[in-house]
Amino acid sequence: MFEETTFAPLPASNFADVLELQQVAVEFRQEIEHREAFEAYCQWYDETAQAHRKELASMQRDIPILDWFLKLRR
Repeated sequence: MFEETTFAPLPASNFADVLELQQVAVEFRQEIEHREAFEAYCQWYDETAQAHRKELASMQRDIPILDWFLKLRR
């Protein structure tokens, strides 16, 4: 049903190259994940900042009710 496969051992020089290539691939994957996470954070930060700017503009247009109460106390 299944064929048994055997792997030939790699020579020492090729084994070191394979390990080095594996390490480069892992570092590359980590760098991609880091950049994607940073891009997602930047996008979230930009969206949050825009929402805060809208809220601030809305609050600046509100009637200053607290000022009225403070003036009445004087």
